[in-house]
Amino acid sequence: MRALGLVVEYNPFHNGHLHHLTQAKQQTGADVVVAVMSGTFLQRGEPALLSRWYRAEMALAAGADLVVELPYAYSVQTAERFAEGAVTILAALRCSVLNFGSEKGEIAPFYALAEFMNDHQVAFNHHVKQFLKDGVSYPKASAQAFSMLSGHEKLLPLDQPNNILGYHYVKAIQRLGISMEATTTLRIQAGYHDKEFAGPIASATAIRKALLSGENIETAVPAHTARLIQMYKRRYQLLHTWEHYFPFLQHKVLTTPLAELAKTAECSEGLEHRLRDSLFSASSFQGWLSATKSKRYTQTRLQRLFAHLLTGTTAEENAAIQQSGPAYIRLLGMSETGKTYIRENKKNFSLPLVTRQGELRRYGQAGEQELRISQCYWLPLPPQALKQEVTREFQQKPINWEKRS
Repeated sequence: MRALGLVVEYNPFHNGHLHHLTQAKQQTGADVVVAVMSGTFLQRGEPALLSRWYRAEMALAAGADLVVELPYAYSVQTAERFAEGAVTILAALRCSVLNFGSEKGEIAPFYALAEFMNDHQVAFNHHVKQFLKDGVSYPKASAQAFSMLSGHEKLLPLDQPNNILGYHYVKAIQRLGISMEATTTLRIQAGYHDKEFAGPIASATAIRKALLSGENIETAVPAHTARLIQMYKRRYQLLHTWEHYFPFLQHKVLTTPLAELAKTAECSEGLEHRLRDSLFSASSFQGWLSATKSKRYTQTRLQRLFAHLLTGTTAEENAAIQQSGPAYIRLLGMSETGKTYIRENKKNFSLPLVTRQGELRRYGQAGEQELRISQCYWLPLPPQALKQEVTREFQQKPINWEKRS
């Protein structure tokens, strides 16, 4: 069976995602679709609106055959680490092709960009360091450094989110020496960060904005997604946003010694002082974010830091986990086709398959981190509900889509 790998967040799953999934499967001639999905916290440092289980079900309802989780040590990271973790897991599952959405819709420019960057990496790194010394953020320093390289004008611009991720997927495949083909599908209509929508295709940013404003999003998402969102809101009385976690962050920053705060992943250059000083003038998460943000510290960088603060994740812990690479594959859900694929290929997977949360204890620091992060996600719930969800997480089996439909 030819397995297609997708790297996703589905926050939430929408019509643009459905287009990508169906077109990628058709384009690659795949027999089985494997989605590696961020779990509780996402690449840009945000809590997922809905739990991993609801988003996994959205994916299965739309045609994914296997949904597995991208561990926290890779999901809340820069594009390079994010791509590295995802590609490693897809390779472990024996995916022969990876597909991502892009504005270009052609894969050759991504391979050309990867080759160009391999040839100019030393000069690029030098320019990045120089721009960082000027006090700009890393993304801006990277974009400016790229513009300094002779010949960059003929290549894809390295300042668009999908181009950056696509480049890092190709780079990860090459660096890890994996026999996996990279392909891309043309994105349609909505841009990555578009904040408004009209019609059936909208960005996840626009859909989240509409959801949190109480607007109707049914034209922009599959019917099953809409139903699951309504079920989630009825069950938990919320969609997870940073505002729900603000009191916990306040407590953490105000009660933790500065020397300990400084050990938090993404906290460097004395940022712990800025975090505490700005907190005194903030009465909401957004207020705190605005007061802390600067030319050097972007919203995404700070949101990742806040995720690490909330979950007690240190730079040392992440580095140790990343050094040895993903330790397991966490299975969230499967279709009948997915079950067949596992049955036929499991012996050849290069990482063990985990089907229950309790099994994570076998995987040392990586497993313990994931258990802790999973519990932190439910903090906004009342005590009794929190207890129920933490218990449920331990008991939850992978979703068997046919039995649930």
